[in-house]
Amino acid sequence: MFLSCGDALFDVFAEPDADVSRIGLRAVVGGSPLNVALGLARLGHPAGFFTKVSSDLFGRRLRDFMQAEAIDQRFLIPTERNTTLAIVSLSASGSAEYSFYIDGTADRSVEPSEVPADLPPGLEAIHVASYSTVTEPTASALVRLIDQEKHRRFISYDPNIRASIEPDLDVWRAKVAEIVPSAALVKASDEDLAQLYPGRSLENVLADWVSAGASLAIVTRGEKGAIALSSSGVGAAMDGIEVEVVDTVGAGDTFQAATLARLKETGVMSREGLKALDDAGLQALLDFAIRAAAVTCGRRGADLPRRGDLGLPPL
Repeated sequence: MFLSCGDALFDVFAEPDADVSRIGLRAVVGGSPLNVALGLARLGHPAGFFTKVSSDLFGRRLRDFMQAEAIDQRFLIPTERNTTLAIVSLSASGSAEYSFYIDGTADRSVEPSEVPADLPPGLEAIHVASYSTVTEPTASALVRLIDQEKHRRFISYDPNIRASIEPDLDVWRAKVAEIVPSAALVKASDEDLAQLYPGRSLENVLADWVSAGASLAIVTRGEKGAIALSSSGVGAAMDGIEVEVVDTVGAGDTFQAATLARLKETGVMSREGLKALDDAGLQALLDFAIRAAAVTCGRRGADLPRRGDLGLPPL
C-alpha cells in the first residue's frame, strides 16, 4: 500500500464568457499528492491519503471523490477549516499558472501530534509533495512522519514548488535540503530547479541529491522528456512523446505515480533495488512514466490514466 500525504484542494478553472460581468467557474479535485494517490489507485495499487479534510462543500466532495476512486480514507483527519482552492489560468501552450486561496485551510493545518504513531504493516511507501511540505504546521507534521518511518518504509518526495503560496525560495531550498537525505526517490521538474538553483545544470543538482542520500533522483523536462541518476552512478535520459497538449495539469503527478507503480511492479521499490537498477532498467522506468504523463497532457485537468490507457493488463 502507498500513503500519499499533504495537499488536497480544488483546482478552479475559469470558463470562457463574453460577458465581462460574469466568471463561470469549473472546480476539479486537485493537489499534487492527492493526484499521486489517484494515479496509483487507477493503476491498480492500494493507495491511502493523509491530510486534514474540511466539512465544507469542497471537503465533502473530496471525500466523495476518494470513495469513488478507491483511495483509502482511514488516515484523514476531520476539521471545520475551509478547503484550499487553486484558481488555474492556462497559457496559450496549455501550461498552468496558479493563484491560491489558502489562509488557515484544512490541508495546511495538520499538527505534528496528529501524525499516526502506528501505520499498518502492509504500508510500503510514503509520498510527500508540494506546499504542504513548507507551510506550517503541516510541514513539521510531514517531517515528523518521514523521520518516524524512513528506516521502515520507502520515502518518495517531489518539491513541486508553488512560490505563489510560499514566495521565499530559501524556505523551499532549506526544506529540500532537509527531506532529500531521507528520501529514496526524489523527483522534480526543470521548472522547479530553475527556481531553486538558477544557473545550475540539471545534472549537477541530481548529483548533489544523490550525494546527499537519495537513491534515485529524477528531473522531468516537459516535452523534452526526463533524466535520472541513481546512487550507484547509473544515469539515463529519455526524450518526451509528441502529444497534442490540452493542458499540463497533473502531468508531473502522473509521472510520479507511474514511477512508483513501476518500481513496485518490477520489485525494486527499495533503496537496494534502486541501487541495482542498470541502464536498461532505468530507461524503461523513465519511458513508462513519460508515456503515462503524455496521456494526462492530452486531457483536461488532472485526469490520470488507468492501466488500460497504457496497455497494461489488470493486476
